[in-house]
Amino acid sequence: MRIFISLLTFFLATVLLPASSAVAAGNCADTASARPALERIETVMAAGRYISYQPTSLQVIKGQPTQADEKSIEADLKVLRPRFDGIITYGSLNGAERIPDVAAKLGYRSVIMGVWDVTNAQERKNVIEAARRQPQIVDGVSMGNEVVFGNRASYKDIADAMASFRAAAPGLAVSTTEPFHMFLQPGADLMFPQMDFLLANVHPVFESWFRTAPDANAAEFVTNVVDKLAGVYCGPVLVKETGVPTAPAGEGYVPLRQASFYVALAQRFKPERMRAFAYFSAFDAPWRAEDSGPVPGYHPEEAHWGLYDAERWPKLVVSKIPLLPEEPEK
Repeated sequence: MRIFISLLTFFLATVLLPASSAVAAGNCADTASARPALERIETVMAAGRYISYQPTSLQVIKGQPTQADEKSIEADLKVLRPRFDGIITYGSLNGAERIPDVAAKLGYRSVIMGVWDVTNAQERKNVIEAARRQPQIVDGVSMGNEVVFGNRASYKDIADAMASFRAAAPGLAVSTTEPFHMFLQPGADLMFPQMDFLLANVHPVFESWFRTAPDANAAEFVTNVVDKLAGVYCGPVLVKETGVPTAPAGEGYVPLRQASFYVALAQRFKPERMRAFAYFSAFDAPWRAEDSGPVPGYHPEEAHWGLYDAERWPKLVVSKIPLLPEEPEK
């Protein structure tokens, strides 16, 4: 979730560096068995709305996860449903594997399940079992979140993990999640033939210019990144994480800035079947301030990414997001 890249790095990656010199364009999976699931993902991308979601009852305290219960998950998802019909999760253990069952009952149209530990056989099994229980809503899987960026695996490791999962569950659309710049590095193209769609984290808040730049610039940053990714990968590109935390205020993170960023992004970034962004994230998670991650240290902003607070109360940004129609456009 934390992407610290200098403006110079972004400039080189997205402006000066031609797409052909980064990785080979055109590589992506071409599996007919996953096509129906991918089409459902594309429909929500174009005519619905995804949100990245971690259950409020699933927390990691001093390295130990709590257990998410279905009653709490249902309370979470009821709050989100009027504005979102797609869910992207991070893991499939500790109760999170039941998210699709609750989502199906509440009328969600798509769930992309996360596998946090790509070496965990039980977590992979939980995704497959959830897809069997809810075949019309479990559409995809993200094999890992910032795993290569966090030095927990190599590009080849993730490619192999995706290939293995695809063989076990050929009907699901397969992807992985990395900070955007990781998909532009040498070796990233090893993953592309195993990916039905691309999930990227794109955070302008971690750029050196963000605090003093207008929101239009931050929105342009996201769209430029997606343009760049579309130049090296031929499948759909879904931004899994982008947004603005609402604290600490001393860093320029306030509810008004979160709301104004998303207004600017919605104006500039018009979703379509081949590219869209998800809202990040559903709820505040106070425990994340001291959560271990790719960038060590104390990160208070990590606790405040939610569109809703930890008690499920809406922040200002929610009033700027229109309600969804009863049925998505085809």
